[in-house]
Amino acid sequence: MKAVYKEPGKAARIVEIENSLQALQKAVGGYIETVTAFSDAAILCNEEGGLQGLPYNCTAMGVSFVGPILAVGVDGCEMCGLSDEAADLLQRMLEGKA
Repeated sequence: MKAVYKEPGKAARIVEIENSLQALQKAVGGYIETVTAFSDAAILCNEEGGLQGLPYNCTAMGVSFVGPILAVGVDGCEMCGLSDEAADLLQRMLEGKA
């Protein structure tokens, strides 16, 4: 599925990732916490990132994220790929350009 991935100190980039719990947890480095970005998109981060002392990544929608993050689409209660437009917007947001 299409997602936007951002690691601390690096530019956000559009990636293809398997839509499985294991793949999503691997991308963020642990248990997943979700932050709603839009009605059809969320940002996934490591639930214990602050406790683990992960480095600051970025601030988006008033939330400061640590460690790697992944923006994905949401369809009801399921995660899904982002549309091209949503991926572009979220990439800019995570770079502080939107």
